[in-house]
Amino acid sequence: MPYWMDNSFFALVGLVIFIGLLVYLGLPRIIGGMLDKQIAKIETDLSEAKRLRQDAAALLVEYEQKRIAAEKDAQDIIASAQEEANRLTVEAKASLEELVTRRTKAVEDKIAQAESQAIAEVRARSADLAVEAARVVLSDEMNRNGGKIIDAAIADVSTKLN
Repeated sequence: MPYWMDNSFFALVGLVIFIGLLVYLGLPRIIGGMLDKQIAKIETDLSEAKRLRQDAAALLVEYEQKRIAAEKDAQDIIASAQEEANRLTVEAKASLEELVTRRTKAVEDKIAQAESQAIAEVRARSADLAVEAARVVLSDEMNRNGGKIIDAAIADVSTKLN
């Protein structure tokens, strides 16, 4: 039996005709164009991801600098408040001793009244300092939590890009 009468020969001829028809109709060019578009889209996505990563890194640096500055400000405020409290305590003690030495037994009730007033002022100032210290501590805590929020945002960006 000659080879052109074999089923495999006709299958080969059909395949060659089919491939020739695909080439004639320009299917490789169409497929190539589609692949080129997909490559361009992927390259655009990659460049956008790089830009977003750089933006996130810049924001991280900026917020880290702000956090450090806020911590320094908080430490300065605490130190200033402690110095002021010490100064007020020294002043209150000095004025109290001066009042005690100048007054006699005849004006004990006035001394008691002045002493009560001085203690109330110290307590009020101490309460104000305690409130200020609490504000500073809370501010510091918010700054630390701000860093966590930024880290969470960066992690969120990286998961959305993948």
